[in-house]
Amino acid sequence: TGPARLVVSAAGVGLSCYAIWWVLDPKPAQRYRMTFLAVALGMTFLVYRPWTRRRVPTTLAGEPGPDERPERPGNGQPDNPGVLDWALAAAAVVVIAWPLLDFDAFVRRAVRPTTTDIALGLAAIALVLEATRRTIGWILPAICLAFLAYAYYGNFIPVGYLLGHVGYDVDRLVGQTFMGVEGIFGVPLDVAATYIVLFTIYGAVLEYSGAGRYFIDVSFAAFGRSAAAPARTVTLAGFLLGTVSGSGVATTVTLGSVAWPVLRRAGYPRDQGGGILAASGIGAILSPPTLGAAAFIIAEFLNVSYLQVLLFATIPTVLYYLGIVLAIEADSRRFRTRAVELDTPPLGRLLLRWGYHFSSLFLIVILMAFGLSPFRAVLYATVAAFLLSFLDRSTWMTPRRTWEALAAGAIGVLPVAATTAAAGIIVAVVTLTGLGLKVSSIIVDLAGGRLGLAALYSAIAVLVLGLAVPVTASFIIAAVIIGPALTTLGVEPFAAYMFIFYYAVLSEVSPPTALSAVAAAAITGGNPFRTMMLTWRYTLPAFLVPFAFVLSPRGEALLLEGPVGTILLALAVSMVAVAALALATGAWLAGPAGWPERVLAGLAAVLLLYLEPAAIGAGLALAAAAVAVHLLTRRRRWAAGGAAPAGEAGVGEDAKPGRPDETDETDETTEARRQP
Repeated sequence: TGPARLVVSAAGVGLSCYAIWWVLDPKPAQRYRMTFLAVALGMTFLVYRPWTRRRVPTTLAGEPGPDERPERPGNGQPDNPGVLDWALAAAAVVVIAWPLLDFDAFVRRAVRPTTTDIALGLAAIALVLEATRRTIGWILPAICLAFLAYAYYGNFIPVGYLLGHVGYDVDRLVGQTFMGVEGIFGVPLDVAATYIVLFTIYGAVLEYSGAGRYFIDVSFAAFGRSAAAPARTVTLAGFLLGTVSGSGVATTVTLGSVAWPVLRRAGYPRDQGGGILAASGIGAILSPPTLGAAAFIIAEFLNVSYLQVLLFATIPTVLYYLGIVLAIEADSRRFRTRAVELDTPPLGRLLLRWGYHFSSLFLIVILMAFGLSPFRAVLYATVAAFLLSFLDRSTWMTPRRTWEALAAGAIGVLPVAATTAAAGIIVAVVTLTGLGLKVSSIIVDLAGGRLGLAALYSAIAVLVLGLAVPVTASFIIAAVIIGPALTTLGVEPFAAYMFIFYYAVLSEVSPPTALSAVAAAAITGGNPFRTMMLTWRYTLPAFLVPFAFVLSPRGEALLLEGPVGTILLALAVSMVAVAALALATGAWLAGPAGWPERVLAGLAAVLLLYLEPAAIGAGLALAAAAVAVHLLTRRRRWAAGGAAPAGEAGVGEDAKPGRPDETDETDETTEARRQP
């Protein structure tokens, strides 16, 4: 509150305006990145507490989420930055911006830094790591320190070992990480300072102009009153809200607060409802038109347009949501869910009256298709969203709302700025020591030169890495260390990067951390572990489809690379594979499915995703056999009571088929029934 809030808001508005000015009048890359990071780091120390990960109440939606509500000290005073926070903020601005006073000479000294350069560089590294610790926790800073120690003490590793190197002094490390364009001010930070900040500004303008609420209303009105409609509604709302938030966890929390009461009234148990929320939230950052932050880095690494990356993601997005819809249909029948009457205007009226909210989303893709850069496309879309707000008196972007949206857009990029700057340190060490090629050689050797094993090891490595660090950081690290292992075995770079991208994103729904699933369980009151496992079941196609990218040349057709006929065939076969996966994991087709047909369907899905003619033929035969076995045994199972197969994950005491009313009880009602 007070001066502290004014300083943060003013700095945020200034940073957003600076990013917009850069689009209209580009500046030298390193100068711009240094200026951007100086302001962003200074803001980070004012916004994020030193000992918690929860921040002061300024979010895109204007209200803090459940894990971001500001705590007040015991004396009831506002939780404003302390003296240490102000000191670190000032130090960040001075240390990062000081070289700009004599920038040309500073760049030339990168090979032989002065004592002042070394002091500034070490201070900058420390400040970046502290800002990263405040925003996302201590694990990524610890990894950065481990990489720096490896670079410094490499000569202590015996020469015979593959990871050994000559070792580098402090001046060389500072020159590499702080004074060039391969470290802190490298490509990862450039993505945060250009693509991502512009999209967070765009998302803030959409939110403050009423688009977020409109997307939820459209979703509720779109699917009628069928038994599966509530879950379909949640899936569509998650996709639309993801274009505003750009974060899987944020989308899950925002969606859950509105949609969980609807799912509960429909008869969904807590764990299944949480799985649907988490899967819908994470799907948004796998999908066009915005994707996640790592998608922008793919465009930079491959030196292709962002529109090309959107095309890469198109078919995998279709397959992802097909898998969720099929799982929803199975669950709606298993739990005998019911339609829910919602108080929303008719869909036609919503589209006619407020459908203009969609226009800025389409405008981004259209402008990029006409050759505009992503920067200008999203800037023009932001201006369009701003102007369209004046079509509704209640959502006018008044000067106050505009100020708040610009400030929120800058605050939204702070964790990404700190993360990408820290990831730049890792990239610098990998480049300096050649670690990426060494690790890729280890993976290739462990796999015995077999691509399938190399892809499996790579997927496991990315998932494990994603348990500790955010999506953007895990993608950057994996791209420079694990990516070469796949390309060495003949995988095209774009396919390798998309493979790593999907597994980096899926780390948010992977046990044992699964942040999106934990957030959903906190909202529904379900069991976190069972919610994780059910989320994993809903998202299983996204775990398996990326293997098709790399295991077969025909798999590249799923990334819209190749002849049209090959692309259509790959899409059709993959859709059958996803349907087979839905049968295997959902245990439902025309009724409850038993283990024989589930095993056959699972094998069919794996074979079909290999996309080679022999594998496709065998997969189709197994899929047909699964359907035949199911139809032959269906009557016998229904006669036995129609219950889901024993041991079905997540079907607990309050999740029995045929008893959906129990899931609609309030906590007070349940407690009252337990009393004598």
